[in-house]
Amino acid sequence: MTVRHGESLDNLKEIWAGWKDAPLSNLGRKQAAAVGDYFAATKFHTIYASTLLRANATAQAIHGRQQEPFPSFIVTPKLREQHFGDAEGNTWVVSSPENKSLEELYTIGMYPQEVYFTRDGKFPNAESLNELAARTEEAIAEHVVPHLQSGADVHIALISHGLCISELIAALLRLDPESRRDVSYRGLLNTAWTRATVSIKGNAPFSEGVPLDVKVTHVNVADHLKNIALTSGPDEDSEARKFFSGGGQAANAVHPDDSDKQKL
Repeated sequence: MTVRHGESLDNLKEIWAGWKDAPLSNLGRKQAAAVGDYFAATKFHTIYASTLLRANATAQAIHGRQQEPFPSFIVTPKLREQHFGDAEGNTWVVSSPENKSLEELYTIGMYPQEVYFTRDGKFPNAESLNELAARTEEAIAEHVVPHLQSGADVHIALISHGLCISELIAALLRLDPESRRDVSYRGLLNTAWTRATVSIKGNAPFSEGVPLDVKVTHVNVADHLKNIALTSGPDEDSEARKFFSGGGQAANAVHPDDSDKQKL
């Protein structure tokens, strides 16, 4: 299972904030507490958290409501948000004014979203979407696959960020040759959760490179926020807010019977 962090102080600003390490806002702390309460009766084997404050604090809120024996809590940089290099903390603009080049905009601290219209596009000293995808593949290999090797039926949580989570789900699905690749898992609300079940195809013994059976059963579920505001800053139509959630509004998925699967 993946959970996006609660609202951060930087979510309230129209700036680039990937690795910029802002804490949760007052609302974000309430959202984190709500998702912690929501999963209090769900037994996690391991909780993995991004090193960044907003995701780490959300993960701590979930971990703190677990029952003994408490799950392992592992902090990893592989779950950090996409890195925006020189743009971090600088002004967000959707597109470049016609009379200015990108280089001219950079000198005045303006960084247009249009640079990320392609998967290889990036600002100076930043990370492209394809580079983020490679990092999430490493995260899956280090933090998900070992649980399959153990053969145990476990439930793990990865607490991360909107763009990173969308790439994590895509990376996981690439391990299943029969998975659907035409569904978007982008556009996550703060503290919304997305769940996948993972098993070895045919129940064969695990070995490196064995194909997996991956099914995404829940997407962008935020029932725990029904009595809590979704945002205290820019509205949901803010271009910056939509970008960092992964772009647009994800839909809830059908959740079939998956009791025989290991759970992400």
